[in-house]
Amino acid sequence: MFPQLLEKDLDALREVSNIGAGHAVTALHQMTQRVILLEVPKVRLVPFGKVVAALGGPEEEVLGLFFRIYGGSRGNMLVVMPKSSADRLLRILFNGEGPRKPLGDLEISALKEVGNILTSAYLGAIGGILKIPLIPSIPAFSMDMAQAVVDLLLIELAEVSHQALVIQTEFGTRDGAFRGHFFLLPDPASIETILKAIQSVASAGGAP
Repeated sequence: MFPQLLEKDLDALREVSNIGAGHAVTALHQMTQRVILLEVPKVRLVPFGKVVAALGGPEEEVLGLFFRIYGGSRGNMLVVMPKSSADRLLRILFNGEGPRKPLGDLEISALKEVGNILTSAYLGAIGGILKIPLIPSIPAFSMDMAQAVVDLLLIELAEVSHQALVIQTEFGTRDGAFRGHFFLLPDPASIETILKAIQSVASAGGAP
């Protein structure tokens, strides 16, 4: 189960995640040369049945890149895009050439690399602030309905809790070319480690 989270804890998690997501969208801007907009992260304890709603509903076709987080804190991370956004991102990455249908190895490899760069930037920024090593795994790729993309993740989390602590950040381009989400889902046992690190940084006079 999750420890009792106070509003100040949620605010601290939100601020740290915002910094991490900011580093990720900077990396995405460098790849695409597009202005990337970032929403303030939402930090919520969400019953499993409502996680999929954040992705547009169970039948929304999405691209999912799933990472396990290792190091000083454990958890999982999802980078999720609607399929239409993933197609448009691939056109940008391949200079206007449309992706094959179904996606070939080259397109999937490119999307995995994008996800790896974004996740490494996100976790690297957070880990650097908190002085906790956060190491992403090799990404697992899925192009499926939203329900199917998250089912395995939820089954694993259900072994230790009936809720997910979801740190959700939306990103997208100003012209609507593509949009997506970061979902950071720390393990319940890791929340105390993260909060202690945040408190240590705050007491030392650093961010957040």
